[in-house]
Amino acid sequence: MYAIVEAGGKQFKVAPGDTIYVEKVHAEVGSDVTLDKVFLVNDEKGVRVGAPTLEGAKVTAKVLAHGRGKKIVVFKYKAKKNYHKKQGHRQPFSQLQIASIEA
Repeated sequence: MYAIVEAGGKQFKVAPGDTIYVEKVHAEVGSDVTLDKVFLVNDEKGVRVGAPTLEGAKVTAKVLAHGRGKKIVVFKYKAKKNYHKKQGHRQPFSQLQIASIEA
């Protein structure tokens, strides 16, 4: 059994027990989160595809941790103009463990 869900503007293929990293979710560590945008479910009944989402389908996940990703360097530079600017960025994320898929 698996499903295709959207979280934080990205799509993920998930199955019960999987761990995924998504854009930061505003929930406490240890609490449950419901992902409502389910595009596809494959289970014993077969494959069901939504148009664009499946009505009544949801994926329940548990928040394991929050964190920040690796630093990326943003370097702006203009040749011969004595202009350069260096910035860093660390994207926040949430680690989710998929508990169940209901469709």
